[in-house]
Amino acid sequence: MLNQILQLSISPSIIFQPQSLCSLCHIYIPLYPLCNKNLGTSNAMWSNLPFDILANIFYYLSPDSLARAKSACKNWHTCAKNSASPRRHHPPWFVALPTRITGHFCYGHNPIDDSWHLLPLDFIPNPIRPIAAIGGLILLRQATTTALQLAICNPFTRQFRQFPKLNVTRTNPAVGVIELNSVNFKVYVAGGMSEASTINGGGASYEPTLEVYDSVYNKWKTIGSMPMEFAVRLTVWTPNESVYCNGVLYWITSARAYTIMVYEIEKNKWRELSVPMADRLEFAALVQRNGKLSLVGGTCDAGACIWELSEDNNWIMIEKVAQELGARLLEGKGRWGSINTKCVCTGDAMCLYRDLESGMVVWRECVKNGKWEWHWIEGCGSIKGMKLQNFPIKGLLLHPYLAFSSVLNQ
Repeated sequence: MLNQILQLSISPSIIFQPQSLCSLCHIYIPLYPLCNKNLGTSNAMWSNLPFDILANIFYYLSPDSLARAKSACKNWHTCAKNSASPRRHHPPWFVALPTRITGHFCYGHNPIDDSWHLLPLDFIPNPIRPIAAIGGLILLRQATTTALQLAICNPFTRQFRQFPKLNVTRTNPAVGVIELNSVNFKVYVAGGMSEASTINGGGASYEPTLEVYDSVYNKWKTIGSMPMEFAVRLTVWTPNESVYCNGVLYWITSARAYTIMVYEIEKNKWRELSVPMADRLEFAALVQRNGKLSLVGGTCDAGACIWELSEDNNWIMIEKVAQELGARLLEGKGRWGSINTKCVCTGDAMCLYRDLESGMVVWRECVKNGKWEWHWIEGCGSIKGMKLQNFPIKGLLLHPYLAFSSVLNQ
């Protein structure tokens, strides 16, 4: 019977309309006959499935199929809308946002049908820059002010909300994210430049304190201080990207030779961690994969490699990027640093990319055998025959979250 029910959610096409993405897309679905004499089913039976059974069935649908099911009837729409479980057994979408202010939009790659879609962000009132993915949500910062002002949005349900202001006004601090579940997360802000002091007549200074935002209480709390050396390095040499792993936040410096800033949350302790081939790597990025801290980096002669941090704080190389795919991403440029190589990773996929139009190298877990395999994904040069302008991007991997989030309604 499960297969019969799932058939109702399968249609040959899906239509994305940029004007309205409140329920992911505007969809049509050819409904199959709801009466089967052999099974003894009836219209009434299909229309009155218990809510919990229907929600459990919807859990196994891909985002596209779930969106189609939402358009079948009011009961299905309500069930799908109120379902709060991200469908993590499906591959994550790669969502590309411009790193410069070029308009209210982003692009999403659907790995199920290998297609790109335009996701308008015109519901966001001010220009923004992306920071990180939190489940199916995107953490943002306002681009109209130098001081950090955070916000969060869901590009699929078109929800948006600003965070409260920080306790200390900061410019260019390091940001770290801890995702506990879809509605419970914490955001750490460390370092940055504080405002000039009018009382003492001095200029702006480095801020050696750490603040944390808790989504449950919707407020910021100052939780401690840090060595001034770390405050300076987090402000000057550390981008917004962070990695959380086993109770520790990590930031990698953006300049060679690479080093890693480490904050042990329970101990409230700061320390530094070395990087393999620190002075030779042409690019380096930290990611979290399968519960372990990983480092991705490359040189023109050794190619791109992946290391994992062992329990005794030693780096062990576990994989090399397939040579032909690495060469395809480089496009004859010779050096990884010359193409501004970036990396993003979730528990089931890792992606190396450069800009919107160029392709991506993806290392992901195969559903059939559980092994990780290398793939190539074409970049987004056009959508529905419309040629797109190429530009630098910030890539995020997220599982489309189609339920309206309580976090965004505070």
